[in-house]
Amino acid sequence: MIKIESAQNDRVKKWRKLHERKYREKQQLFLIEGFHLIEEALKYKGIVEEIIKTEGVEIPNHWKTADIISTTTQVMKSLSETETSQEVVAVCHMSTTLIDFTKKRFLLVDGVQDPGNLGTMIRTADAAGFDAVIIGKGTVDLYNSKVIRSTQGSIFHLPIVKEDLSQAIEHLKNHQIKVIGTALENSESYNKLEKPSRFAIIVGNEGKGMNKQLLTQTDVNVSLPIYGQAESLNVAVAAGILMYYYR
Repeated sequence: MIKIESAQNDRVKKWRKLHERKYREKQQLFLIEGFHLIEEALKYKGIVEEIIKTEGVEIPNHWKTADIISTTTQVMKSLSETETSQEVVAVCHMSTTLIDFTKKRFLLVDGVQDPGNLGTMIRTADAAGFDAVIIGKGTVDLYNSKVIRSTQGSIFHLPIVKEDLSQAIEHLKNHQIKVIGTALENSESYNKLEKPSRFAIIVGNEGKGMNKQLLTQTDVNVSLPIYGQAESLNVAVAAGILMYYYR
């Protein structure tokens, strides 16, 4: 087992730079933190590159198939992005998964900016048995630490890709998949639509909603009724209702 004690060590500097989106994308690597996320990542071969733990912290024996590095509490604090360090982080490879458009259920995300919302939607898509999540331009980075934590491991369970949503819609339609947009205006209530056997749901930005150009490409646009005085529903809640209803 390798031991690193200095926060100025070159490997530690590389790990810390993975907190930056540009560096993550350049290296095609990202950090995860905590026992649960690492356990989920290790279920899939080739994702975890190395595991860094605080000295004295015990880890499961089956984790030792990955490179294990022991370090100090000070170094671990510099790597952690949570208030209370979970004492273990892992360096992971980004996914290179392709979307299989012959599948049944897809979630498309257009410009959602809150990390908790994106992570919650990915987790819900996983729970609802969706086949893939497609993330469009303007959406918060998939590998943002708050997004990853909010997925509770679902980031590893289903294909998630970044793609131009206009092109993705065309691919979906070419595969006879009904594309359902979401909008407050010029739409019909979600429960009035006959449930399609193969479909894609698109949800939009928290404040602006879906891109207007994308709304012209969908097969149908739906809305959720508001019975109280709230102006709208949280996008992750709305996405959850739609995913479970149509599945």
